[in-house]
Amino acid sequence: QVLLVESGGGSVQAGGSLRLSCAASVNIYRRMAWFRQAPGQEREGVAAISPRGGSTPYADSVKGRFTISRDNAKNTLYLQMKSLKAEDTAMYYCAAAATVDAVPTSLHVQAYNYWGQGTQVTVSS
Repeated sequence: QVLLVESGGGSVQAGGSLRLSCAASVNIYRRMAWFRQAPGQEREGVAAISPRGGSTPYADSVKGRFTISRDNAKNTLYLQMKSLKAEDTAMYYCAAAATVDAVPTSLHVQAYNYWGQGTQVTVSS
């Protein structure tokens, strides 16, 4: 059983920052990612990271504002979000691939097998 627990969400004003964390119950030396889903919209990939952190693709909408990182020793994934906009408002989910050391990275939902329950991010303008 793989358990992913997100934290760090909240309500901020536009231009503010938040740092999301995802604590995993297993070794996270595998493909990991952050996704988000706003009401009435499909889940979209925000950022992904390879097992060693060398590859970090981002959605165009967050490039230059969000940074994904990982601490494999702590089995924790992070998403630093800066210059937040109202359109960043969504439920944010942590995702992990089933296979340890899985590569390459991906922003597609189908590439991930395990999901957290999500943490809400609300940005007011």
